Formats: sequence, C-alpha cells, structure tokens
Amino acid sequence: MEERTGIVTMKGNPVTLLGREIKEGDKAPDVELTATDLSAARLSDYRGKILVISSVPSLDTPVCDMETRRFNTEAASLGDDVAIVTVSMDLPFAQTRWCGAAGVDRVVTLSDHRTAAFGEAYGVLIQGVRLLARALFVVDRDGVVRYVQTVKEIASEPDYDEVLASVRSLR
Repeated sequence: MEERTGIVTMKGNPVTLLGREIKEGDKAPDVELTATDLSAARLSDYRGKILVISSVPSLDTPVCDMETRRFNTEAASLGDDVAIVTVSMDLPFAQTRWCGAAGVDRVVTLSDHRTAAFGEAYGVLIQGVRLLARALFVVDRDGVVRYVQTVKEIASEPDYDEVLASVRSLR
C-alpha cells in the first residue's frame, strides 16, 4: 500500500497517510461503509447527486463536532440534490449517539471501522492510529471528484467557503 508523508500533521507532528492520493478528475472510489443501523452503505448510493464527503478522525472531538454541525447547517441551503456524508472510524453506535445529542439530521454519518476501505481508497488512513485524516471531497453527479481539500493540521477546521463554492459550481 502506498505511504505518503509530509501532507498532514497531528498536533504539529507529521503522520503517514496510507493509500493513494485522490485528485480532482479521478473517478471517486466506491467503497462499502457501515451505516448507523449496521447495514452496508456504498458511496455509489449517492450517484445522481452532488456528494460532499467529509472525512474526520472522530465525531467525539471538538473540531470534528464543529465541522459536522456546520455542514448540517449548510445542508439546509444546498437543496435535495446535494448529499453530505461524514465518514469516521467511530462505531455506528457512537455516531448515532453523537448525531442525536448534536441534533444532526441532514448529514449522513458512515463508519469505516470494519475494514478501513474508505481510508485506504481515499488515501486518508493515518498509519499507526487507525484514524482518518481531515479531508473533504466533492463528487459530481457522475461520480467524478471535482474538489479535494486535505487539511494540513488535523486539529484545524477546513475552509468551508471553498467546499461550498465547489458544490455551488456544480449546480
């Protein structure tokens, strides 16, 4: 498996990402994740919609919490042709608990805990700690990646305006 360094830090310390880098223009890898009801969910289930994929280390951390709440708020103004999915290594039970406590009802949370297939396919799996790096991918209706943002410092929030501008440019 490909290893990439110098891209992301965790509290200032460099980490190694596993998997190949996804670039704009690539076909979005279709992976199986686990939904909060423990059923299988595939990213291709969202084909035909503009898909925002938010990769986060854990919903139970302050920055991931803020980011997912922000996208939940933004989802209301984006319309039904846009789906926002947050992927983490959190167990589906923890995702359900967190969404209920946070009032998140427009963002779909999916877990990569079983196989780390998403982390590997999207190149955001952090070696050694089995968490996902903070990254965002905007995928068009045909399943092509149109925007990628890998946040340099995991403890930092993404550039929301860039992500939202990318989504709006696809309408």
